[in-house]
Amino acid sequence: MKLKNTEILNNFRSPAFPGSFFLSFEGIEGAGKSTQIISAKDYLESQGFRVLILREPGGTPFGEKLRQAILNSKTELEPISEAYLFASSRAQLLTEVTLKELNTPGTVIIYDRYIDSSIAYQGIARGLGIDTVLNMHNVFPLNLIPHKTFYLKISTETSLGRQRVRNAPKDYFESRGKDFYENLIAGYDMSCELFPERISIIDGNQSLELVFEDIKEELNKLIFKKDEQ
Repeated sequence: MKLKNTEILNNFRSPAFPGSFFLSFEGIEGAGKSTQIISAKDYLESQGFRVLILREPGGTPFGEKLRQAILNSKTELEPISEAYLFASSRAQLLTEVTLKELNTPGTVIIYDRYIDSSIAYQGIARGLGIDTVLNMHNVFPLNLIPHKTFYLKISTETSLGRQRVRNAPKDYFESRGKDFYENLIAGYDMSCELFPERISIIDGNQSLELVFEDIKEELNKLIFKKDEQ
């Protein structure tokens, strides 16, 4: 499923707040996002940054209500309904929290999921199409994208295996089968093709330590403008 209108990509931009950065972490269930987000926060704080972690959907009273409504739903939602619910939460979070906090120099905002999740989940796995998702975001503030996105890539087998080990209750999306996860991976791969400079693909099958070393290297390139030897 290819993007029909490639010109729309030119409308997406990162926030311009000198000294502050907007990051996001992406991946299918079991990729290790939560662990790596905490490691990134600890590292950045050790370098003198003020770090805020926000999740999607959520991050505001409005967004948290939407989160509960979506993830605890026992009935099938229309894909377009899902997409607009996530976009609504995202717009509120950007306006109410993110843009205000980034205005303070030395701030790093880290999102647990962002637009790439919408491309993968609703655009590909739920069949809406990438064009539909991007057109929904073709308006401020939804056209704002992170300075850097870390996609922790793992296989379907790794995801399902880690979920079995966790043995946690499955939410609205986690309860879907292997084919759904395969489509998610295809969606994330497409997002990486659309935004190659923004998205860094990290091998999430590695040890936690090696995964973070790769993330740290990319952080240093972005924030400190240096390459580790």
